[in-house]
Amino acid sequence: MRPGAPAAVHAEGIVKRYGPTLALDGVGLTVRPGEAHALVGRNGAGKSTLVSVLTGMQRPDSGTVRFHGEPAPAFGDTAAWRSRVACVYQRSMVVPELTVAENLFLNRFPGGPRIRWKALRARAGALLEGYGVAVDPAARTKELTVEQRQFVEIARALSFGARTVILDEPTAQLDAAGIERLFGKLRELRDQGVAFLFISHHLQEVYELCDTVTVYRDARQVLTAPVAGLPRRELVAAMTADTDAAPARTAERTRTAEEARAGGTARTAEAVRTPDGARTAEAVRADEAARTADAAHASDETRTADAAHAQDGTRTADAVRPVPGEAVLCTEQLALEGGFAPVDLRVRAGEVLGLAGATASGNTALGETLAGLRRQTAGTVRVRGRTVRPGSVPHALDAGIGYVPEDRHAQGLVPHRSVAENATLTVADQLGPWGTVLPSRTRRFARRMIESLDIKTPGPEQPVSGLSGGNQQKVVVARALARDPAVLVAVRPTAGVDVKSKDALLGVVRDVAARGSAAVIVSDELDDLRVCDRVLALFHGRVVAEYPAGWSDRELVAAMEGMTARRGHGPADDGRAPGGTGAADDGSGGDAGTDATEGNAP
Repeated sequence: MRPGAPAAVHAEGIVKRYGPTLALDGVGLTVRPGEAHALVGRNGAGKSTLVSVLTGMQRPDSGTVRFHGEPAPAFGDTAAWRSRVACVYQRSMVVPELTVAENLFLNRFPGGPRIRWKALRARAGALLEGYGVAVDPAARTKELTVEQRQFVEIARALSFGARTVILDEPTAQLDAAGIERLFGKLRELRDQGVAFLFISHHLQEVYELCDTVTVYRDARQVLTAPVAGLPRRELVAAMTADTDAAPARTAERTRTAEEARAGGTARTAEAVRTPDGARTAEAVRADEAARTADAAHASDETRTADAAHAQDGTRTADAVRPVPGEAVLCTEQLALEGGFAPVDLRVRAGEVLGLAGATASGNTALGETLAGLRRQTAGTVRVRGRTVRPGSVPHALDAGIGYVPEDRHAQGLVPHRSVAENATLTVADQLGPWGTVLPSRTRRFARRMIESLDIKTPGPEQPVSGLSGGNQQKVVVARALARDPAVLVAVRPTAGVDVKSKDALLGVVRDVAARGSAAVIVSDELDDLRVCDRVLALFHGRVVAEYPAGWSDRELVAAMEGMTARRGHGPADDGRAPGGTGAADDGSGGDAGTDATEGNAP
C-alpha cells in the first residue's frame, strides 16, 4: 500500500434499524488496500447487516461509506457498486448449468447482439490466467469443485474493477487442503493491492490470514486491533463480553463502577481510538474494566437457578435438572462423509445434550442424520434399543424421534394451512379410521397442543402464516411433540423469535426431559445451550470438547471456533472423533493463558 493512500473502504457511524430493532449502532470499519481484515462476532452481532450496507443492498439510516476516498455510489446504482466492492457468499452464486466463461461475463457478453463464443472463452481464459486461476473456461460450473467455484467468483468480482472483496465464510465447505490453497491465492491477490474483508466463525483462520480484526457485539463495534500480538483469549472475550479472560490492568486503566458512573478521568474505550475512528485493543480493555459491577455478572459456574429465572417465572437454563436415567438415544460410530467424523453418543432419559458448533462444524448435519433427513455413511442410531433405518424420516418418527428443523419457513411450516393442520402433520394416522382425517379430531388434537404450549392464536383454524414468529415456532415444536417422542432433536430452536418466546421454547425442552424423554439441542446460540446438562463442541466435523453444565462463555466459544485442543474428559460415553483440531495455545504475542477446556473435565 502506498504511504498515505486512502482506505479501500471506510465506514463510519453506521446506524441501521429494522423497526424497533437496532441492527447497527454507530459502527465503523476501515480496510486498507492490500489488507486482509477480519470481521468477527456472534450471530446477531450485525456483521451481515454491515455487509448489506457496504455492498449497496441496504441504505443506512445514518453514517457514511467511502471507497478509496470517494463517497459511495448512489443507492440503486448496481454497476457503480460492483466496480467498487464485491461479495463472495458462503453459498455459491454462479449458475451451475452455464460454463465458466458464461458465468464470468453473464449479462455483459462482449461482441454486440451476436455472441462470439470463441472470443468469449479466450477472454475468460485470459482473465482467469491473470489471477492465477487454473480452470477451463469451457467447463460447466456444476462440474467444478467448491474451491474452483470460489476462485471463479473472486475472478468475476475483480473483473468488474472492484478492488475490495468481501468473503463471507469462504472456508465453510472446504477441506484443509482446499483452505490452504484458497489462502495462498488470497495472499497473492493481497500482494497485488486487493483488500479483503474476511468474515469467519473460525478464529484460527483469522490468525492464519488476516492483518487486522474487528469485533462486533450486540450491534456495536467493540474492538479493532492488529492480529499480531492480540492474545486469542482477549479476542474471545471481546466477542462474549467475558471480562474474566482479560489480563490484569494497571491502575491508570482500571476504574471502579462508581468512578465510571461519576465520570472519572481515567481513559474510557470511547476516548481511545485509532486515527480512522476504530477502537483499539487497549480501548476495549479499558471499556471492559469500566463496566459496572452489576453488568459484570458472576461467572456462569456460580450462577444460581433463581437468578436465571425470567420475570414471568418461565423455567430457564439453570433450572433444577433431574438425574439422568437409562440411555434413550445411542449412536455407534455414526458418520456422514463430508459432514462429521464417527461419533458415539449416549443421551439418557431426563437429559438434554447440546451439540454446539459454528457454520460447517457438522452439528447440524449430525442433528439431521439423527432425524433421518440424511443417510449416514457409517454407524447406527438406536432409540431405546431399536435401530433406526438410515435416511428414513418416517422410520425415525416411528422409532420415537421428534424433530424441530433449523428453518421453520423452509422446512417446518405449510404457511397457508391452518395451525391445526400444521401441528398434526406427524399424527395423521391418529386422526381418523382407515386412513381418513376427521376435521373434528384434528381440531381437538390441535386445541390440546395450543393450550399445552400457550400458542397465541384466535383458534386452530387460523392460518399459521398469520402468527408471530415465536408462535409459529411453537407450532413447529407442537408437531415434533405430537407423537410423544422418546427423543426430541431441535436445531436452533429459538432462531428468529423474541426473548419471551425463547424462554418459553427452552422451557418446553426442559419439560420434555423432565417427563423422562431425552433431548438434543443443536445450536451455536449460547442461551440455547445453557439449558443443556452436557454440551459437546464440534469443529470441522469432529467433537473437540465436552462441557458439563456451568461452562463459561469464553471456553465454549473458543472450542466452537477451533481455538482449543481436544482433551480427554474421562471415560466417554460420547466417543470422540479421532484427532481433534484447533490450536492448543491460548494466546499470541507471548501472552500466557490456559487451555480453554481446563477445569471442566467431569
